[in-house]
Amino acid sequence: MRIHDNWKIKGFAPGAVHPSDVASSHDDDQGWLLADVPGDVHTTLIRHRMIEHPFFRDNDQRCRWVEEQEWWYRTSFTFEEEPLPDERVVLVFEGLDTFATVYVNGLEVAESANMFVPLTVDVTRALVRGRNTLAVRFDPVAQRLHGKDTRFWSGFSGERIWVRKAQMHFGWDWAPRLVTAGIWKPVRLERRRMARVASVAVRTLEASEAEATLQVAVDVAPVASWDVKPEPQREGGVSGASEFVDAATAEAPALEVSIRLEDGGALVASHRQPAGFGRFGTTLRVREPKLWWTHDLGEPHLYRLVVEVSANGAPVDQRVLEVGIRTLEVRTRDAEGRPVFTFVLNGVPVFAKGANWIPVDSFVASAPDSRYLALLELAREAHMNMLRVWGGGIYEKDVFYETCDRLGILVWQDFMFACALYPDFNQPFLQEVEREVRHVVTHLRNHPCIALWCGNNENDWIWERGRVTGEIDTPFYGERIYHELIPAVVAELDPGRFYWPSSPYGGSDHNAAEEGDRHNWQVWHGHVYPRRFGEPEWTDFSPEGISFRHYAEDEARFVSEFGIHAAANRHTLARWIPEDELAWNSPALAYRNKDTHPEKGLWMMEGFTGLPRTLEKYIDFSMLTQAEGLKFGVEHYRRRKFETSGALIWQLNDCWPGTSWSIIDYDLLPKAAYSYARRFFRPVLLCARFEAAGRVPDRGAARDSDRDSDRESGRASGRVTFWAVHDGRMPYTDELVAEVLDFNGRVLWARRFKVQDLRNAALCVGEAEQAEMLGAGGASPETVVLRVRSARGLAPDNFYYFRDPKDVRLPAARLTWHVAGDGGAVTVTADRHARMVTLDFGQPMVLCSDNHFDLPAGEARTIYVRTLDGQPVRWDRLRVRALNGEGEA
Repeated sequence: MRIHDNWKIKGFAPGAVHPSDVASSHDDDQGWLLADVPGDVHTTLIRHRMIEHPFFRDNDQRCRWVEEQEWWYRTSFTFEEEPLPDERVVLVFEGLDTFATVYVNGLEVAESANMFVPLTVDVTRALVRGRNTLAVRFDPVAQRLHGKDTRFWSGFSGERIWVRKAQMHFGWDWAPRLVTAGIWKPVRLERRRMARVASVAVRTLEASEAEATLQVAVDVAPVASWDVKPEPQREGGVSGASEFVDAATAEAPALEVSIRLEDGGALVASHRQPAGFGRFGTTLRVREPKLWWTHDLGEPHLYRLVVEVSANGAPVDQRVLEVGIRTLEVRTRDAEGRPVFTFVLNGVPVFAKGANWIPVDSFVASAPDSRYLALLELAREAHMNMLRVWGGGIYEKDVFYETCDRLGILVWQDFMFACALYPDFNQPFLQEVEREVRHVVTHLRNHPCIALWCGNNENDWIWERGRVTGEIDTPFYGERIYHELIPAVVAELDPGRFYWPSSPYGGSDHNAAEEGDRHNWQVWHGHVYPRRFGEPEWTDFSPEGISFRHYAEDEARFVSEFGIHAAANRHTLARWIPEDELAWNSPALAYRNKDTHPEKGLWMMEGFTGLPRTLEKYIDFSMLTQAEGLKFGVEHYRRRKFETSGALIWQLNDCWPGTSWSIIDYDLLPKAAYSYARRFFRPVLLCARFEAAGRVPDRGAARDSDRDSDRESGRASGRVTFWAVHDGRMPYTDELVAEVLDFNGRVLWARRFKVQDLRNAALCVGEAEQAEMLGAGGASPETVVLRVRSARGLAPDNFYYFRDPKDVRLPAARLTWHVAGDGGAVTVTADRHARMVTLDFGQPMVLCSDNHFDLPAGEARTIYVRTLDGQPVRWDRLRVRALNGEGEA
């Protein structure tokens, strides 16, 4: 029975009302506001116009009073059935944010102090027949933290280290401070009788195309009060079960557990056996299994697992899961013993392509499932096979993991500790953390998408640097959590899954290139690499110091964060900034940027596109810089396959309409970098690399010699190498076509390079001297473009310029476009070479099959358009433009 209706909320000064005056059953609703559950206080106040939307202008500052109040939720429901003697009625809150006290008919029945852990309480005796009142009080964070020591190092906020809720709610360098409260997940009453399936653990022990073996462990728990009689461990069982005897009747229920594995309704494997209370296990053998793959390697096939417990011959509980049959390991040494960091799925090495995932909204409780489905569809459309759930947000809603299972997207799962020292010296805090970790591992372990568990975000790295600089003078508080508590729980509850203590981690510095994973913040934040333990960290805040060309120096084994800022789309900015304040260099626009040293975006543009002078140019220049910079980095990392085995962009999405590292803005409109990602993350990538003069390229995977990159913006000399990169299990054969075009569409130089039977690898397939490429037609490097394309059309065209955008002499281009008769596509042509052709619909959730593309003179491109929310495409709003031209229908 779900309890989602008729909830109302009201705020009070802390301690101003006695709980008995609010929590008891009565009809005084004066001043109470109807509220959605799941939901939160802020969005309820927005809907009732009690506050202006915190995302508009700087209203997040004006509604800080909300977090200072005591908030009550209250509803009533009818319960008529009398529980049976062996039955219990349990109230389940899947998520309470955060310091909550629960009352049933005026009785205080439970407390919760952790946003991430469900609250389950037996309310059999508290319920009455007929109308019941349920109330929840949420205390202000500041009240609960009174007297706590908040002086320990913590980014963005000191008090958050004591609070088990989304850390970004206290503000981050891409998010405003909005400390939410409310019933953020579903609420229900459950009737439980005699026995229940407490948990199920499914693990693939081995798998091949011929046969797979699954281990299934089931925990059966009693519902009523029983005396315990231990039973020896069964042969082949995971652990011993126990026989529980009813204390009143001295009779034990005859329990039986059945397990069925189904595929499309057909029975694949099954097992049935008598059982006691406790844990038991069995194995299932599956002939010719359909393995679970990431979408780029195969089909992410899912089976249905049904676990049922019966008591005295009658079913009393059931658990239904979708499971995937697959093996997954993280290889940290290659065959020669050299450090690597490679995910291996069903025996196939995987290059991880993807992004970091942050909460989909500052008000995550009110975010609909459709927002998750849209973002994950966008990730899949961009050929991403991995997302990292970052450790300063939330353990995501079930819809996230279920959709990743279905779409074939792996998940790097952080535990929720980020950029801070956490009080592991405090025993109650540590006990709460253990409860959290046990719940999370148990709840998520059966998802085939979960690739690894990671202890925290950047805490190990930050502490070691801080000790060297003197910024941190305390022990490494939190170390017991990531290096003792979590690995012990994972080893107990999910022994087949790889655990990684922190991100980044490994090597001669926790952010070293030679081992483990790295966060590359030399680009954008100006960190100077390499650094070793005990050395001070240096930063270079200059256009050169933060340049994206530093990516070419990175020899990291796995890059789990790297990113560049860009503005949101104009449509998104116009929704949240008053029209008279929507201008370049306005305070309202600057307020969108929460980064420290926000001038870094200007420095990066200054050296690449030049500085903008209008809002439109700022949007275009920042998006082009982000897109080209990420392309430069990703192509470098993919050429190093499997010396580097992953590239996860920081970040995929936004939680509010800000200027950030996201490649999809808050209104779910892709930035140019997202459109680029759909090309540079394709399973087949054909690309060019401008080498330093005199360098001889490695014909195999681009290895450590990549550090000799030509980082100068002008590429007047040296050679160009041409590369094919392939992700997949079937061999790839093609011809790479390289051609230099002038801006009138004439081919001035062309060469073809064979790609033969390339499989899941990167290869240099040829080279050419720039002098030859430019000299053939007497071309000036400012007036030509290099196109790399597939002769068989198996990869998208890839464009390179011999000068940075600020120095390229683009002619004015005239774009023409027409919409297909069925309204599903638009075809664009250009009379001159058009740079970054953009289709702008001024409408949220519009997805184009291609966008932000370069279009050579005289060529046409047909773009298919749809919306993610099912709304009709507003063709009447379409504007087609390029950096060097406007379109006309």
